Amino acid sequence: MNRFEAKIANIWTKVGSELLPFADVTSKELSWPKLLRLSLFQISCGMTAVLLIGTLNRVMIVELQVAAGLVATMLALPLVFAPLRALIGFKSDTHRSVLGWRRVPYIWIGTTWQFGGLAMMPFALIVLSGDTWAPPWAGQLAAAIAFLMVGAGMHTVQTVGLALATDLVPEKEQPNIVALLSLMLLVGMVISALLFGLLLADFSQLRLIQVIQGCAGATLILNLVAIWKQEARNPERTQGAQQGDPGFLESFRMLRASGPWDRRLLASGLGFAGFAMQDVLLEPYGGQILGLGVGATTGLTALLAGGSAVGFVMGARWLSRGADAHRLAAYGALTGAAAFAFVTLAGVVESRGLFALGSLCIGLGGGLFAHATLTACMRLAPPNQIGLALGVWGAVQATAAGLAIGAGGVVRDAISALAVSGALGDAMSGPGTGYYAVYIFEIGLLFFTLAVVGPLVRGTGAPRTRPRPQSGSGMAGSAHV
Repeated sequence: MNRFEAKIANIWTKVGSELLPFADVTSKELSWPKLLRLSLFQISCGMTAVLLIGTLNRVMIVELQVAAGLVATMLALPLVFAPLRALIGFKSDTHRSVLGWRRVPYIWIGTTWQFGGLAMMPFALIVLSGDTWAPPWAGQLAAAIAFLMVGAGMHTVQTVGLALATDLVPEKEQPNIVALLSLMLLVGMVISALLFGLLLADFSQLRLIQVIQGCAGATLILNLVAIWKQEARNPERTQGAQQGDPGFLESFRMLRASGPWDRRLLASGLGFAGFAMQDVLLEPYGGQILGLGVGATTGLTALLAGGSAVGFVMGARWLSRGADAHRLAAYGALTGAAAFAFVTLAGVVESRGLFALGSLCIGLGGGLFAHATLTACMRLAPPNQIGLALGVWGAVQATAAGLAIGAGGVVRDAISALAVSGALGDAMSGPGTGYYAVYIFEIGLLFFTLAVVGPLVRGTGAPRTRPRPQSGSGMAGSAHV
């Protein structure tokens, strides 16, 4: 830092807290109004997710006539940043600044990336569609940069936002904060899906630009309101890095040494993969195998979201009462295995009711599993490594789910091709064979998840008591009740 920069920094550190946003919070207790305001960052992330995966997916392929393979590649680009969530969480744990913040700078950096990517995206898509004199590679490069920026911003905001929420609430309230933030993500997705549908009903390129840039502006405003005066300034964090501070790899080794984190993360990855392989297959399965119309298959989204919401609420209720998070994750995986059995059987017996029940249970099991694994990481992480732990969980969740979604489509197509060609025999030549193979594979993954998570179930979510030593005994009882 040169002399001029040091002088400016010194002036800012002397500015009263009443003029600085986010700076006047000193208590770790978080009131419900402030908690609801903090959860707005999940609204912005849900809105952006719907824009990318739902609205733009259709608009790029149908209205802009972009090749489906290129669209799929663009939508997969944000997954490149998923493994970096661990590094982002670590940096937010150890960040030092002249204003004494560690979480807020990273949330704001993520917000600006998200805003920048969304701001340039509509123009990049128009170039990508060929409606320009620019060469094809220019549109592809611009769209790739826009999607990468949005993905990096979303991963950063979600990881550090969760860490900030964990900092601000006592441990007993952590299950409730997980449920609230998860529900707010669903709320943001549902509201934005309805709103985008209305705004783009009369499609034009100008309207597309307005919608995407409106989403960019809303992201900036929502995230700014969310973090306003949430994180207290800590004078101890105004100094530079200290000699001997552990780096990322050393901190990660320390985290792994603090408990069975390898097993915990493996179970999380297997479970999320088990739930995610069907993400792009459930609606086509309902239409192709059970003859459901477009409106009916679209309703599956509401069933899945409703089941997830119930799972989050149930998980918060049980965990706040002292339930073991790993045991609850096992219940979620078992519910998911039963759900995929219902969905598979529904195609065999042609039962739409059984299919609806299976879809609801997929959401319920997924909600329980996600809530439980995230809460376990929150509760069992060392106090100075919460951001790292949440980042690692987020990296595992996003990477496993993304790879599983792609694998599910590939497996379905490959098995269906074999079935149609007659290579699997007459009994398996129907159109449902590829879908059944994926669902059976998901059941296997979830039972494997149960086997991995089993040794973690030790009643760690409930307090343990020790019996008092008996009089006259030379030894205190040591068995856990």
